[in-house]
Amino acid sequence: MAYIRQPETENGFHRMIKRFIIAFILLVLIVGGLVGFNIFRDQAIQGFFANMKRPPVTVSTSEVDAVEWQPTLRAIGTVNAARGVDLTMEVSGVVKEILFEANQQVKLEEVLVRLDDEVQQADLDAAKSQDELNQLALKRAKELQSRGVGTQSTLDGAEAAATASSAQLAKLQAVLDQKLLTAPFNGTIGIPRIDIGQYISPGTVVATLQDLGTMRVNFTVPEQQFDVLKIGQPVRIGLTEDDLPFTGKITGIDPKIDPATRLVSVRAEIDNPDGKLNPGQFVRVRVELPVEKDVIVIPQTALVASLYGDYAYRIKQSEGTAAGTDGSGETKPQMTVEQVFVQVGRRSDGTVEIVEGLKPGDVVVDAGQNRLSNGAQVTINNDIQPAVGGKGAK
Repeated sequence: MAYIRQPETENGFHRMIKRFIIAFILLVLIVGGLVGFNIFRDQAIQGFFANMKRPPVTVSTSEVDAVEWQPTLRAIGTVNAARGVDLTMEVSGVVKEILFEANQQVKLEEVLVRLDDEVQQADLDAAKSQDELNQLALKRAKELQSRGVGTQSTLDGAEAAATASSAQLAKLQAVLDQKLLTAPFNGTIGIPRIDIGQYISPGTVVATLQDLGTMRVNFTVPEQQFDVLKIGQPVRIGLTEDDLPFTGKITGIDPKIDPATRLVSVRAEIDNPDGKLNPGQFVRVRVELPVEKDVIVIPQTALVASLYGDYAYRIKQSEGTAAGTDGSGETKPQMTVEQVFVQVGRRSDGTVEIVEGLKPGDVVVDAGQNRLSNGAQVTINNDIQPAVGGKGAK
């Protein structure tokens, strides 16, 4: 019997196939083991955190209340003196005397500046002499007329001369008075803008005079608020939103709305007894409107804004109990929170009006919301509360 020997190349090919199959099977086992281990690990982690009880979150709370709300209109204004002018001379001349200093309190009719008036004074002295002479001539003519030795024409001439000299005297006195600058009212005068010996012409500003006892505040509000404005409404003025120490009232409302800006011009008068307000100063204005009752408000810190709307966390007492944390072992009712979407209204001084979503008596979280989710357990600690301003509205 004869045997046929297979070629060596065929045997080598079969061995290579077997090795490839074995390597592939080992690779599948290794990869499958890694995938299975990762799946098992992820499921174990998820199960651990799902079954792990989260500790309660410590928060502070505030009770939703229905209060008397003071609506206001807020604006930005500019302060001006109720009486304020830039003082100027009526005539030209050389400055002879400056009789005031910067920030001096001056009285009505007090002389502030004197121009060189030697020529006018000399003319006035001559006119006084002539007037005295004409008055004596008139007196003498009247005496002669009363004795019957004087003529009527002589008396008429004397009267005409006396009248003319008196008029000339008054004219020259007025010209002389124009060389003086006097205060038109009581007030505080500013820095002198002229120097002694300087030649000035009519219209040259000498200084500014401001009556700082009463100030005017000019401001604007949107045309939508035109109907709520009334003469005599109280206003509060201050340099910042948090400090409005000055009080006054509206004295003027422009009947025309600016067609370019759609704003209404308003003026208020403010008492300024201590002189803390100065003309040209930038101030915050708050117009107080009639008080509204039973307005639901919460601290602004209790409101959370999101892409889906504004919401707050309301405290909800669950049926279960939890061990106390004071070391006494006493059990206490469990507190959880529920996310409540609300519709907000006006804001002011750290509070916000709630139009819909909450009712008086509800308790909301006002600090610690960043660690909360819907249904989370909480413990309440109100020893430290966020600062909240007074009631108001915008």
